[in-house]
Amino acid sequence: MRVLVVGSGAREHALAVALGADDDVEEVLVAPGGPGMTDVAEVLAVDPLDGAAVAALATARDVDLVVVGPEAPLVAGVADAVRAAGVDCFGPSAAAARLEGSKAFAKEVMAAAGVPTAMAHVCTDLDQVAAALDAFGAPHVVKDDGLAAGKGVVVTDDRDAALAHARACLEGDAAGAAGARAVVVEDFLDGPEVSLFVLCDGTDVVPLVPAQDFKRLRDGDDGPNTGGMGAYSPLPWAPEGLVDEVLGRVARPVVAEMARRGTPFAGVLYCGLALTSRGVRVVEFNVRFGDPETQVVLPRLRTPLGGVLRAAARGRLAELDPLVWSPGSAVVVVLAAAGYPDAPRRGDVVGGLAEASAVPGAAVLHAGTAAREDGELVTAGGRVLSLVGVGPDAHEARETAYAALAAVSLEGGQARTDIAAAVAGEGA
Repeated sequence: MRVLVVGSGAREHALAVALGADDDVEEVLVAPGGPGMTDVAEVLAVDPLDGAAVAALATARDVDLVVVGPEAPLVAGVADAVRAAGVDCFGPSAAAARLEGSKAFAKEVMAAAGVPTAMAHVCTDLDQVAAALDAFGAPHVVKDDGLAAGKGVVVTDDRDAALAHARACLEGDAAGAAGARAVVVEDFLDGPEVSLFVLCDGTDVVPLVPAQDFKRLRDGDDGPNTGGMGAYSPLPWAPEGLVDEVLGRVARPVVAEMARRGTPFAGVLYCGLALTSRGVRVVEFNVRFGDPETQVVLPRLRTPLGGVLRAAARGRLAELDPLVWSPGSAVVVVLAAAGYPDAPRRGDVVGGLAEASAVPGAAVLHAGTAAREDGELVTAGGRVLSLVGVGPDAHEARETAYAALAAVSLEGGQARTDIAAAVAGEGA
């Protein structure tokens, strides 16, 4: 089987690594990829938002399965174009991808399916936002309705800051794009957050294992929200039966509701959950593998990934044997560029990659890197690298990830020091 992974981040690098370890996968292609991925895949040029171009590339290279990584191509209909060309594709249609493309739509689907989530108001002007903020009280949760490049959500006790974010979303300068049609103001959900990926084929669902990520930039969950600064799996503190509860109360009802609407969901349903004092609540849905959780979930999967994703793409999840998982742990620490998340600095040299990769049990996954003419790698995005450690327990996995991080040099680089510290028995 020849597989094409669409995307260029650490998530796509992790997918390429996992697919390359599958004996049934003869070749892995990544497009547009990046210079740090050439050791595990052939890197090709393509506009990931151009469905016709992606489909043409898949056809020209006799690809058997396309895996679309990022959300923007899915919302743009790239999966539809690939399937129309007769190639199996793992990823939802544009219509089904609205579950991530519009938070208001996701709330509508959850309401229809009876899925537990935060109370919310969909607001189209600042007067409505102000009324919703007052109705819910602090902490204030304001979300851009659409895709916002990781800058769409603010959680704050400062009402003025919440209003300012809503204004930025509606006017279009929150993510440097056109103004949102709406913002969603939600009731704050207490309790720890959990991420669960659920593979879907339009009818059936298969869960992966839970993970927890760290959204804030700095230690102690301080600083601005980011795309994620680290993650770990498994979660020994998670309630027994959590996965079954999420399947029964969240994933299956949503898949059934999407099928009822004539827009069956096939791909990954990322369930972002809060374990509140009132029970499990959905914080958000994504329609693709999450980053950085993918980097700690896939290393624990022992079942070959290619066959699993192809079964989902072909509507055959019910035919799969139960997935097999490593009992060990995985931890990922993200190294971000100076200035991230507001104004990431580009062009800084990234050194020590060979030494980091040589740490036993470690993997170095690239996201925001680019190659100069002299071959040196430099920063080209906000989150530059994911340093992954695996081990028999959280302590050893964490030590490995941080040993890999210590080997990397990057002027102004930012990384948290407390990823998985609590579960590893190291405080924090």
